[in-house]
Amino acid sequence: MVFSSLFFLYFFLPLCVICYAATKKMHYRNMVLLIFSLAFYAWGEPLCVFLLIISAAVNFMLGLVIDKNKGKIGSKIAVTTAVVFDIAILGVFKYSGFIVENINAVTGLDIAVPQIRLPIGISFFTFQMISYIIDCHWEKVEVQKSYPKFLMYVSLFPQLVAGPIVRYSTIESEISSRKTTTDDLYCGISRLAVGLGKKVIIANNLSTVVTSLFDGELSNISVVGTWLGAALYALQIYFDFSGYSDMAIGLGRIFGFHFDENFNYPFICKDVSEFWQRWHISLSSFFRDYLLYVPIFGKRRKYGGLFLVWFCTGLWHGASWNFVIWGLYFGLFIFIEQKIGKKKMKRIPIVLRHIYNKIVIIIGFGIFYFEDIGRLGEFFKNLVGLNGNGFIDEFTKLSFTNNIYLILAALVCSFPIAKHIGNLAKKTAVTNYALEVSKIAINMALILVSSIMLVDATNNPFLYFRF
Repeated sequence: MVFSSLFFLYFFLPLCVICYAATKKMHYRNMVLLIFSLAFYAWGEPLCVFLLIISAAVNFMLGLVIDKNKGKIGSKIAVTTAVVFDIAILGVFKYSGFIVENINAVTGLDIAVPQIRLPIGISFFTFQMISYIIDCHWEKVEVQKSYPKFLMYVSLFPQLVAGPIVRYSTIESEISSRKTTTDDLYCGISRLAVGLGKKVIIANNLSTVVTSLFDGELSNISVVGTWLGAALYALQIYFDFSGYSDMAIGLGRIFGFHFDENFNYPFICKDVSEFWQRWHISLSSFFRDYLLYVPIFGKRRKYGGLFLVWFCTGLWHGASWNFVIWGLYFGLFIFIEQKIGKKKMKRIPIVLRHIYNKIVIIIGFGIFYFEDIGRLGEFFKNLVGLNGNGFIDEFTKLSFTNNIYLILAALVCSFPIAKHIGNLAKKTAVTNYALEVSKIAINMALILVSSIMLVDATNNPFLYFRF
């Protein structure tokens, strides 16, 4: 089940809200969310829901062991066991085929490659449990003593299948005590509408353009067409994933949860380091807090930790070498920026900094797109015309002109222009009433247009479902 479906929007969600509102005690409200969350996951993964339940049970019990052995060796054993268990589960389901393929390629063996279906959202809920276990060991959070409450935290449907990675500390108090205010409802529905519009109106349509440019013979696409495809794919990924995050945050608000932001207008960044402070914030902060300072060969190594983080960031996104290359590619530019230093970076003219980082970002998302290494090599050649392709072709011109309004809308919406207009309106003679009426009208329009576009939609998955 996906958020951007008519079934979810007009049946599942209203039914969940009605059942939730019909109960008054927090215990029953949590049970409603737990039941609906498990049903939400089982809708597309009927067997994998048992993996989720069992993984949560193992981490819950090891959390209790940590609580009983604070400051003792038992706590270290429990946290190590939990992390190894979680990574092993992730490794088996997500990376076993990739590992066997590479063993066969290196050794010449012919080991049967396991065909294991990847459970949706396993990377997200596994990292949530790891963060919980480590934070319990570090005594940053209180150990949850109720398994149903812990399972609800892990399986909470707004963020279950594609994040953001919600740490236990973020909603620790809200699990047992929360309330939904009028402001929560308004803000939640507004974020839901905006996220839906990002996904259905912008991301889905950008996907059609990108596919037309990149899914055929690459040598037929010109240099300009290659750059256009990579740039539009970067925008597609942004609107797809930030749209999901907006919907997840909005749904959380409707039920009284306040999730952290996952995107903060990343394309306004002045350098690559800043881009990753604004893009997929929950993943970046996870690796920063739990992996960056891990001792390598007995010592904390600044740059060794940096490249370890970016290797893992790439590998987290998928069992393919292009994702590893993608992670290390961004890690390399962050390393270069750190060596230059913040003060020297700021001396570079702002225009040049923007041009530099946008080129790096666009090429980066081209790497992200091509999982086939051979086609990735063709992509690199295409960027500079080494495939014998021309500078520009008629198909690229047609793709651009036919989608000019979509591209302009994507560019405008990727910057905080609407936010600035709203802030400006508050400072002028525009009344709060008129401003709120305008927001409501826009939200209703987004929901209406998105719903109409979903009527004929046959396949509407979020890209990050596969990670």
